[in-house]
Amino acid sequence: MRVLIIPEDFRQDQFLLKPLFESLFWRRLDIAKSKIRVCQDPNLGGVGEALKVERIQEIVDRYKSRTDIFILCIDRDGEVSRRQALDGLEERVQVPDTCVFLAEAAWEEIETWALAGLENLPRQWRWHDIRSEVHVKETYFEPLVRVRRLEASPGRGRKPLGEEAARRIHRILQLCPEDFGTLATRLESACG
Repeated sequence: MRVLIIPEDFRQDQFLLKPLFESLFWRRLDIAKSKIRVCQDPNLGGVGEALKVERIQEIVDRYKSRTDIFILCIDRDGEVSRRQALDGLEERVQVPDTCVFLAEAAWEEIETWALAGLENLPRQWRWHDIRSEVHVKETYFEPLVRVRRLEASPGRGRKPLGEEAARRIHRILQLCPEDFGTLATRLESACG
């Protein structure tokens, strides 16, 4: 299985998405021979570009001969209509019969998925508060990076925290059922 993850901006998101999806495919979906790549060319540079059919179609057309599953991952950013926009993209992006295109918005940011898989979060943090925060990156993720002194690591802390979180993929599925869990179920159906 050849999987291409399409982030809204790969520069930092790649360090979270690659380990999380490797763990999802290799452990949860039991497809150990999956090759997970993160799209770096083109870099969409933001959610506005990621929601344009022509931009996603450009990526699909470029990589369709080397990809079985395309997965667009963006932040929800408090936009309740984001799921509808992604549903529209899924309907309009044309993929070959041998490929699948799925899109998901992390509730509220991709960093939330990583936080769900981490142990030893500060005691005063409550998951309900993290999950309902629109600015998860600034309010929780970046302060944790500073506390753990990971600012100089790849992705400004994302690489080590993404790898740590990926070891507890079951916890991410449990704590993020509306987005990551739903996507995992859809991928299981697509791969089955």
